[in-house]
Amino acid sequence: MVFVGARTPITGFMATGVKTAAFAALVRVLLEGFPTATAIWQPIVAALAIATIVLGNTVALAQHSLKRMLAYSSIAHAGYILVAVWAGTTLGAGAVCFYLLAYSVTTLASFGILASIEHVGSRTVLIDDLEGLYSVRPGGALALSICLLSLLGFPGTLGFIGKWYLIAAAVAEGQYILPVVLVLGSLVSAGYYLPVIMAMTMKPTRSLEAHRQVTFSWAARATVAIAVAMVLVFGLWPTGPLATALKSAETLGRGTPPVATGQNQIR
Repeated sequence: MVFVGARTPITGFMATGVKTAAFAALVRVLLEGFPTATAIWQPIVAALAIATIVLGNTVALAQHSLKRMLAYSSIAHAGYILVAVWAGTTLGAGAVCFYLLAYSVTTLASFGILASIEHVGSRTVLIDDLEGLYSVRPGGALALSICLLSLLGFPGTLGFIGKWYLIAAAVAEGQYILPVVLVLGSLVSAGYYLPVIMAMTMKPTRSLEAHRQVTFSWAARATVAIAVAMVLVFGLWPTGPLATALKSAETLGRGTPPVATGQNQIR
């Protein structure tokens, strides 16, 4: 409810900045403070990952407000990140750092576009209100579509690469259930990301004046353009950001690989 009630720029900050700081602290505590206690904290992290993925995607599916949908979907993304946290390794920490970059860039751009649309009047933008946006403001509609596809994990975007490394970090430690839950959660998220894209690009406007008052400042255009460029360029050439993420992970401490207790068990 805090996400929904706050102003959109504040919501964007909470969905990105607060989440980044929280996961950086969590990874550091687990890898440096409890590297040999994986048998204790891994089951807790696994349970939280599954619960947040299921809860976030389920509640987001029922939303008609774009802001509420983005807010609740951020819960699911927290669950995706926990899949790599579970690994308790430097690779897992690097995957967390990389995905936080992908998620933050994409989400900030999405909330920036939403804030510009909200300026025309209502603070609550419904998904149906975006019908026909492409025919009037094609740049804004395409930018938001690319951001949503990245959050979905569509190939060719930064979000896809981020989810790939989250899965790789868990699979490298013999964990398969959490990656499967992550993939299924991403498939479910198509049920609330794609309808927004379809409303903007495939449906006609409700009236001749619809979206005419929607304007984007030069600052907003520049910020969104840079974010979208990062989503597409790093989605095709992720080597640089990935190397930086792995290097950053080393500063969080090196985890001790967990002791295997069964290939397909959540430990």
